[in-house]
Amino acid sequence: MINERTQQLINKGEMLPLMEEFYTIQGEGFHSGKAAYFIRIGGCDVGCHWCDVKESWNANLHPPTPTDAIITNVLKFAKTVVVTGGEPSMWNLEYITNKLQKKNIKTHIETSGAYTLSGIWDWICLSPKKTKLPLKGIYSKANELKIIVVNKNDFKFAEEQALKVTNNCELFLQPEWSKRDAIIPLIVDYVMKNPQWKISLQTHKYLNIP
Repeated sequence: MINERTQQLINKGEMLPLMEEFYTIQGEGFHSGKAAYFIRIGGCDVGCHWCDVKESWNANLHPPTPTDAIITNVLKFAKTVVVTGGEPSMWNLEYITNKLQKKNIKTHIETSGAYTLSGIWDWICLSPKKTKLPLKGIYSKANELKIIVVNKNDFKFAEEQALKVTNNCELFLQPEWSKRDAIIPLIVDYVMKNPQWKISLQTHKYLNIP
């Protein structure tokens, strides 16, 4: 049970339900191949059946951690931070991004867009999910649109979502990992016919790194 003082700190973003943090190589999307410090925050109610971090869903399983302690760890390693989840936009991210920006750390986020986004971001990767669609305000802010492809119907969903982002937004199709052998040929064919899209692969899994 979280006490009132801890809840106040969470509300201000001075504590976050940290699931894990680690320094690795960004494996997906536009910044694939770059070194980055990942901050995975617990809590998500979007409910993707193929999610590979379902243990992140229940925020109560992940103890509130002082945000300053997280920032101290970042400064030991990285010039770029990726905040992910779970669904990180469920939390107040003003405090952490303000502090990181003052230290000249690039701030990236991976979000479904299901909640109002707080914080200051150098890169916003929007990955919409059919189970809980993004809020309208996030589309104009997205630098990258990443659609996870599980079946052929997801191509139609991808095009519907692409109509809502700006012309400068990078468009990516990514195969769901467990179905990659069947889905990758479909994505290759689709991107060759629709070259405004690019392919994103979970290269960190091929490299066997976090």
